[in-house]
Amino acid sequence: MLELHVRNMSSDLDLQRQKRALEIRRKMLLSRGKEGEEKATQPTRSAGEIVREILTGRGEEVIETARRYYPAEIERLESSIAVLVAEGRLKGPISGEELYAFLRRLGLVFSMDVKIRIKEHGELKSIEEKLRQSSS
Repeated sequence: MLELHVRNMSSDLDLQRQKRALEIRRKMLLSRGKEGEEKATQPTRSAGEIVREILTGRGEEVIETARRYYPAEIERLESSIAVLVAEGRLKGPISGEELYAFLRRLGLVFSMDVKIRIKEHGELKSIEEKLRQSSS
């Protein structure tokens, strides 16, 4: 009889351990599920947004001007650059000058709006304003 009572106690302990292990597994699975949901709820950024984050200087102006001339090509280029950034193969800032030179090498020729200004006495003046002042 004593033997039977000891067996019942050990089986009760085993059952409690199993229940506890199941509880822990269930909690782990729920926490993993929540992490997955949090990752899934983060809005995915568009290729254009990813590219704009790494552009510096006049980079945004260059890409928008190029988009006016070559919309389909720039769309493909943005998605390719975004993939490279996501994979970590392209890092660091891209200046407007570098982007412009790269687009020219690809055969995408376009002109940028150029404004030449002269700084005189802490004030920026266009060439037209400078010539008017010098002629008066």
